[in-house]
Amino acid sequence: MLEIEKLTHRFGGLCAISDFNLSLQKGELMGIIGPNGAGKTTLFNLITGIYRASEGRMSFEGQELVGAPAHGIVNLGIARTFQNIRLFKEMSVLDNVRAAHYAHVKDNPLTALLRTPGFCSEERRILKRSQELLALFKLEAHAGKPAGSLPYGSQRRLEIARALATGPKLLLLDEPAAGMNASEIGQLMEFIAWIRKEFNLTIILIEHSMRLVMAICERLKVLDFGTTIAEGAPAEIRVDRRVLEAYLGEEVTP
Repeated sequence: MLEIEKLTHRFGGLCAISDFNLSLQKGELMGIIGPNGAGKTTLFNLITGIYRASEGRMSFEGQELVGAPAHGIVNLGIARTFQNIRLFKEMSVLDNVRAAHYAHVKDNPLTALLRTPGFCSEERRILKRSQELLALFKLEAHAGKPAGSLPYGSQRRLEIARALATGPKLLLLDEPAAGMNASEIGQLMEFIAWIRKEFNLTIILIEHSMRLVMAICERLKVLDFGTTIAEGAPAEIRVDRRVLEAYLGEEVTP
C-alpha cells in the first residue's frame, strides 16, 4: 500500500530524516517509536504533504506522494491526527466532522449559492454521515457544543472521527495516548482495534507508550536522530540493545 525509499529531509544543516525505507501492506498496524526528536512527526509531515522531501520517493497505491499537495494526498485516502490536538475549537463538534467531508465534495460556489437539488442532497448526506460518526464515537450528545469545550479524551476521539470522515484507507495516529492515564490507555487500545476493523483501515501509529505499542502493533520501526536503528516484531524490539541504549541514553551492559 505504502512504499517509501531512501526518504531524507533536511532543515538547513539538520538532517531530520535520513535514508528512511518502508514497505507497508494493506491491513497492517505498524508502530513508529523513538526518543523525542527522533524524527517521527517529521515523517508523518512528509507522508501527508506538509513538508516536501529533500530526497527519496514515496508512493501510495502506485501514486507518487512527493510533491503532491496535502489536499490531494487526503483525496488519495491518507488521513492523520496530530500530536497536539488541532480541532476547529470554536466550531461545533458536528461542524468539525462535517468540514472533513468536503474534501471529496464536487460542488462549487455557484451550486451552493443557488442551492441546487444536487447540492442540497449532498448536504443531507454529509449531515447524516456526520451524525452517524458522532454516534459511533459516543459524541452525539455534544454535537452542538464548541469542540474546545470537550474533555481531553473526547477531543481525541473527535479528532479521529474527523480524520475518518475523509474516508481514509491509511490512518496516521500521532501520539494518541499523550496525556492519558493507565485506564484511558487501556480503553484506547480497544478503541484503535475497533476502528481498524470497523473502517477496514491500515494504521501507522507514533507513540511513546510502550504498553500501547507492544500490545497492539504487529511491527515496529525505531528511529533515533532521524535514522532507523531497529525494525521487527515487538518482542524483538523489546530486547534490542540499540533501542535500549537510545531510550536510556547510555550503553547497556549485556
